[in-house]
Amino acid sequence: MANDVVDLQAELDKHRRAVDTDYFDLSIREIVRMVESDEIQVAPSYQRQFRWKEPVQSALIESLLLGLPIPAIFVATNKDGTWDVVDGLQRVCTILRFFAVDVPGSESLKFANDPLRLGDMSQLAGFSKLTYEDLPVPIRLMLGKRYLRVQVLSDKSDHEVRFELFRRLNAGAVELTSQEVRSCVYRGPFNTLIEDLSVAPEYKSLLKLGSKNLNDGTTEEIVLKFFAYLDGMEQFTGKVTAFLNDYMQKRGEETDLEADRQLFLKTVRFLHSVTGGEFKRQGVHTTPLNQFEAVLVGIGRIYRSGNEPKVPESGWELDEDLVSASRVGTNSRTMLRKRVLRAEELFS
Repeated sequence: MANDVVDLQAELDKHRRAVDTDYFDLSIREIVRMVESDEIQVAPSYQRQFRWKEPVQSALIESLLLGLPIPAIFVATNKDGTWDVVDGLQRVCTILRFFAVDVPGSESLKFANDPLRLGDMSQLAGFSKLTYEDLPVPIRLMLGKRYLRVQVLSDKSDHEVRFELFRRLNAGAVELTSQEVRSCVYRGPFNTLIEDLSVAPEYKSLLKLGSKNLNDGTTEEIVLKFFAYLDGMEQFTGKVTAFLNDYMQKRGEETDLEADRQLFLKTVRFLHSVTGGEFKRQGVHTTPLNQFEAVLVGIGRIYRSGNEPKVPESGWELDEDLVSASRVGTNSRTMLRKRVLRAEELFS
């Protein structure tokens, strides 16, 4: 029992050392200023998650006007000292909308021309239908001086801790997929490359997704898997999230990425020419993703070996070995190798 206690304490201490936090009490006006000057940032993949309804937005502003306590906002520190919003997007964006302030560089969070007009208020009935500009100056000044607690995860905390913080805090009303969290946590040139390639016309033409996967990071994650499996298939353990996180962290700050860009584009162009523009299998209305990833990686391996892929025989997409190794429940190293190597064989 004593050894169990020692082991548990050692495990706890190890993971606690990976977390470094601090907190600040900042005025609303200061938070707005920091967003305007890009000191507080909202990752692009996170921006589309602002979806509070106007009655809820109005209720938050009423609470701030009344001086009621508001839950802390969680942010993570970047290497350049800026902060990323981790939890509190709804609150931050509601404040920005009431103050009619745009999020710099955002296409979706533009509030200057669409300020919040307060709805029916439960207590401050006289404030209903008013905008920030309609408020008397003393009330505006008072509101701007209200303080919010900002909990800060420092850049001393490792990336896996940051990933977990994003995932756990956004597992409720505003739920992010693993790839959306990755795009928030592992920002840098490699992530920018993934986002650029995910909108390449021939790639988008090949990939047919169901409605729930259109805007959840699936297109970006497939691009990431192309490079991760191409470089590290033999190290894959079956734990997809951890494997992709490790790969993103390893490559996040690389800047010499042109060869990667050209390899991916060359691969999708060839596959586009083979399929006529859509990657689907008979009887399946959307792209079978495991099979699609395997074919991309297989063709990429051929190019990387210095050879040219060949157009396979008709019916290749129904190849028994390729399909059986691509079905649900096949995310093991053995099955990944089987489908990738079979795809490489079909296109060689």
